[in-house]
Amino acid sequence: MLTSQRKQLILEKLGAEGQVQSKALSVLFDVSEDTIRRDLRELAAEGRLQRVHGGALPSSSATVPFAERQSVKMDAKRKVVQKGAQLISSGQVVIVDGGTTTSELIAFLPHDLRITVVTHSPSIALRLVNHPFIEVILIGGRLYKHSIVAVGAAAIEGIEKIHADLFVMGVTGIHPEAGLTTGDFEEACIKRAFSGRAAETVVLASPEKINTASSFVIGDVALANTIVVEGDTDRDWVNAVSEKGVSVVLA
Repeated sequence: MLTSQRKQLILEKLGAEGQVQSKALSVLFDVSEDTIRRDLRELAAEGRLQRVHGGALPSSSATVPFAERQSVKMDAKRKVVQKGAQLISSGQVVIVDGGTTTSELIAFLPHDLRITVVTHSPSIALRLVNHPFIEVILIGGRLYKHSIVAVGAAAIEGIEKIHADLFVMGVTGIHPEAGLTTGDFEEACIKRAFSGRAAETVVLASPEKINTASSFVIGDVALANTIVVEGDTDRDWVNAVSEKGVSVVLA
């Protein structure tokens, strides 16, 4: 079998099963685990999958530049965001993460909603300028241009001064075993810090993020109290996440 054929079969198996293991693949194709690891390494370099210990998971498409992500699965994303907006109540202090999914949240906040929003996203802060009753606290730091958010030590220091009711988190991948992931190390640190300062963490998970993984772990799936997903999300996935003690809300 040609290497290209084997790689294609690996991708097909990954798509069908949601994960592959190096040892099982070596038996299936009657090649060494070193050969399989090389295949997985090359596929990962092409952005076709995410390597993990012992095998690979589907790679998230949500790690492309911000402008490109804005148009990904917009109808499904808006359903998830609209449902997520219903979890916010007047009087709360709400941390809103950066990202294309969370930025859509602003359009679904009621005109009479009275909350304080804490964010490290300048674009989200600007979108809230004309909202009459929402106070905005903008966390500063080094601008990570890929996601248009502040990161670094200054951002962490600002986050440590907050006690919030709710953190609306954005992720690039969410998998029952690999957990909540994102494509940048510093972003993962910021997200963990925000979650640690909120009484409850809500993840808005649009379809392209389900059962995928990125390079940097934010935390276990159970770091989230609630995950909002599209209504037709695979029930096996929903059950696997629910078994972790997480409430799954269908949009």
